[in-house]
Amino acid sequence: MTQIGYADRIRMLEPPKGRVRCVLDTDTYNEIDDQFAVVQMLLSADRLDLQAIYAAPFHNARSENPGHGMELSYDEILRLLTRMDVEPEGLVFQGVRSYVGPEKVGRDAPAVEDLIGRARASSTADPLYVVAIAAISNVASAILKAPDIIDRIVVVWLGGDALEWPDTREFNLCQDVGGAQVLFDSGVPVVLLPCLGVVSHLLSSVPEIERHVEPHGEIGKFLAQRYKEHSDDHVGWSKEIWDMAPVAWLLNPDWCESVITSTPVLTDQVAWSVDKKRHPMRYVYRIHRNPILKDFFDKIKARSQGVA
Repeated sequence: MTQIGYADRIRMLEPPKGRVRCVLDTDTYNEIDDQFAVVQMLLSADRLDLQAIYAAPFHNARSENPGHGMELSYDEILRLLTRMDVEPEGLVFQGVRSYVGPEKVGRDAPAVEDLIGRARASSTADPLYVVAIAAISNVASAILKAPDIIDRIVVVWLGGDALEWPDTREFNLCQDVGGAQVLFDSGVPVVLLPCLGVVSHLLSSVPEIERHVEPHGEIGKFLAQRYKEHSDDHVGWSKEIWDMAPVAWLLNPDWCESVITSTPVLTDQVAWSVDKKRHPMRYVYRIHRNPILKDFFDKIKARSQGVA
């Protein structure tokens, strides 16, 4: 297994400067927030050099199995890119159809091969940022198949709940516990944005989306439609847009306050365990909802008005 020196690891965990080379791993059809994250990255080309989008597996009431979830996500990515006038060829890749699972088996997929190739073309001094907002199966598969990449990437993952939470049975993590264990045990630099207790503060509402997103072109209408479809009763209702948070950390780390701490042990009982001797990671413990959403609203408005 590739080892990263402590000084190099701490440097890799610092917020990046300049334009950031990155890829996005997303279960885009699972809910309504991945769509916002995809658009947020595409609207932030001055800061983010988005080189690839990977469709991730998911399994819930919206999909028949993880592979079907991946296919649905792939199709949703294409719908978003069409409305953003972005060519998908060479940008979008299908991900794995099965989880890494408790056996910790690396799965084959175009997304996995693309990630390995881009990671190997990177370096410790200039790592590739992997923005992961889904089950970590694609990323864990790449690590299992090519462990030499761990000192060439930084994984910014929305997964699990706050470290002080009674358990960590959050959707992204629970979908592939084995894959998450691979991530935390591999030694790859991780920036963790937990859901309940931290990113759960990233809320919006139908009136806010109708005012600041829906009027702005076909993509605004599409995002608003997806948001409003999530509830039949919008009175007094708000909804987290979880997946924007990892993108926000790359855009402006002041929006996502964080510390360096020991990487937790993820137990088979899906709870965090502490071992202070473990390698360090960056842990986001607080987010600032207002500037994150204002940045998105300003950018989608500027795009609809033709402002660069």
